[in-house]
Amino acid sequence: MSRVGKNPVTVPAGVTADLSGRKLTIKGKLGELSLTLSDQVQAKIEGGKVVFAPANDSKQARMMWGTARNLARNMAAGVSRGFQKNLEINGVGYRAAVQGKTLQLQLGYSHDVHYPIPEDVTIKCEKPTSITISGRDKQRVGQVAAEIRAFRPPEPYKGKGIKYDTETILRKEGKKK
Repeated sequence: MSRVGKNPVTVPAGVTADLSGRKLTIKGKLGELSLTLSDQVQAKIEGGKVVFAPANDSKQARMMWGTARNLARNMAAGVSRGFQKNLEINGVGYRAAVQGKTLQLQLGYSHDVHYPIPEDVTIKCEKPTSITISGRDKQRVGQVAAEIRAFRPPEPYKGKGIKYDTETILRKEGKKK
């Protein structure tokens, strides 16, 4: 049995949850997110909390039970306070800047890399070597951060590239004479 699915999702103050059929919609100060629930999961709203239960006793239903609960929890957190990922850029001449709706990256290539900023995500560059990605959808924020990091992943010898601020790069020793 899922131990995660047993816990109800508490809806924060200022956030409303609505369940119509198989569609769960959560609205807050940062916008609105919706989730279409699987046929193997049942949900109901009881006293400001969203409670999930498996529809049957199959292994797939028990897996989806915990998954649906965590997706709803992330939606409630996203519309109330949002999610944020920070990227750091290491390397001589490597820098980033936001110009309009485009993130411009100089990563040691012969050309600049231009990344169009999606509508549902906000990107800021306080310093030329740091990028802050924020938004209400946790999956979308993580996906955008992964796409930007993929332009120049950190390499193990000098540590040059784009990395998450919490990531540690395992450094390798160079050639010996």
